[in-house]
Amino acid sequence: MILIIVTIAIIVSFIILAYRAFISRIMKEKNVQHEAEVLHQKKLALENIKAQEEERKRIAVMIHDDIGNRLNILSLWLNNLDTKGDELIKKNIHSQMSSLVDAARSISHSLYPVNLESVGLVLYAEELIANLSHKINISLQVMPGYEKKDIFVEVQLYRIIQEFTTNVIKHSTATDLWIYIKDYRQNMAVVISDNGQGFEYEEVKKGMGIKNIESRIKSMNAVHKWKKSFLNKGSRLIIKIPKHHEFPNQNSTN
Repeated sequence: MILIIVTIAIIVSFIILAYRAFISRIMKEKNVQHEAEVLHQKKLALENIKAQEEERKRIAVMIHDDIGNRLNILSLWLNNLDTKGDELIKKNIHSQMSSLVDAARSISHSLYPVNLESVGLVLYAEELIANLSHKINISLQVMPGYEKKDIFVEVQLYRIIQEFTTNVIKHSTATDLWIYIKDYRQNMAVVISDNGQGFEYEEVKKGMGIKNIESRIKSMNAVHKWKKSFLNKGSRLIIKIPKHHEFPNQNSTN
């Protein structure tokens, strides 16, 4: 009888251990499958963002280099045009040409930051801040040791800053906005915050502004957090971008 009980106990223990091992394997496979799906979604976001940026860049460069230059040449011709003393006509034409040049530059800039590759994120962000200084006070703090990133990351960060700032100006009563950038050994941290009325994330997460920001964050294989903001306390976005933001090979994850 004792031998039978011991045998049954061993069999039951074996069954329990085998069941636990089976469940553990199933859970592990599900986790691997989930991680692969998340990685796939991130890669799709990256490809989509890259395709959009390439098309934006093509149009922006065309406007900036072709149309913009042609308008500048026409403006120079107008300056040398003999209008037989009719300075009013000349002045009006010159004014319209200047407006067209500014409009072409503005459209090009909004489509793609054409000069960012040459001047870098920091200087380009400072130019954005200067252009918006009449609407809101923006403070940019870049900690010592910041290293220039590859063009894709810097364009995405610039777009995020631009989108966040635009949303704050349009939908918030904020008077101040702060941008903090710091390089760490393994990642880069970017914090953007304002002193507006804040928002409830669940209520606005489907908006195009939030979607665009989060899509760009995902394309950099980065993580982020919208700090829970209480009304009238402003909002804060915290982003951590890995130094090596490239996605691992899909085959290595399966």
